[in-house]
Amino acid sequence: MSTSSTATPAVAVAGLTKSYGSVRAVRGISFEVSAGEVFALLGPNGAGKSTTVEILEGHRRADSGQVSVLGFDPASAGREFRDRIGIVLQESTVDTSEVTVAEALDTFGAAYRRPRDRDEVIELVGLAGKANARLKTLSGGQQRRIDMALGLIGDPDLLFLDEPTTGFDPEARRAAWEMIRGLRSLGRTIILTTHYMEEAERLADRVAVLMDGRIVACAPPSQLLGVESSTVRFRLPAGIGPADLPPAVAAVLDVDGDIALVSTDRPTALLAELTGWAMERGVELAELNVSPPSLEDAYLQLIGKGEDGHDGG
Repeated sequence: MSTSSTATPAVAVAGLTKSYGSVRAVRGISFEVSAGEVFALLGPNGAGKSTTVEILEGHRRADSGQVSVLGFDPASAGREFRDRIGIVLQESTVDTSEVTVAEALDTFGAAYRRPRDRDEVIELVGLAGKANARLKTLSGGQQRRIDMALGLIGDPDLLFLDEPTTGFDPEARRAAWEMIRGLRSLGRTIILTTHYMEEAERLADRVAVLMDGRIVACAPPSQLLGVESSTVRFRLPAGIGPADLPPAVAAVLDVDGDIALVSTDRPTALLAELTGWAMERGVELAELNVSPPSLEDAYLQLIGKGEDGHDGG
């Protein structure tokens, strides 16, 4: 991404707070999103992601702080603001009875002053040939593509994607990623919330990790990866125990059954020592591989624990 440091950000948040009774959902967070950037919000249940995004969309009011989205205060913005944003919710609210794909897009497109071409959107989301299909006949993954299409029909400058590939098979997920990259290449700004760490790692220019209503890290994925070492994995040869391994390996070894796991920030040196030892002993290290640090590793270390499920905060 190449953006000028003096350019007006698409989103600017300073000191944002929001409470529900005694529950402090968002506790003074600040961040900016540049125009044309893919910005991911990650965090466990109740971290404050949903509340933050709903405030940016104009669906909730902040208790305090400043929020600017495309130059508007979303809490008081009108139709001009709505014309410039698109929203893909995690759960669809589209009528799936007798409505066709084309009818759904025509209906939603009528709410915008300059909607994108309907057939172009249908093709963009991978539903070419389905214009006259009734929504109730589509698979779950195809219906999720309709949700994406409805978010794009207004040709938004800023697109909010909440778990956009939920229900997609691997092939469909990667197709969706390519579509998101295509939107970014056209200069669209995207705010993404996802539980798929690989999705954030592949798509996001920057990632903000929320925990207990605060941002605990905000950086490009490549920078966040530095918080965790690579992992060397191999199966212990028959008759070999941890104590038989080279001292430098045995000192940092974790054993799960007969699988040895070694975390290291020097994988090349460790592999050289380990394979040299194996050659001297005349043994094979079955299933030997090196896993580089992943965004999931960094994320779990940052929040201190792993949590699954739907984010309610």
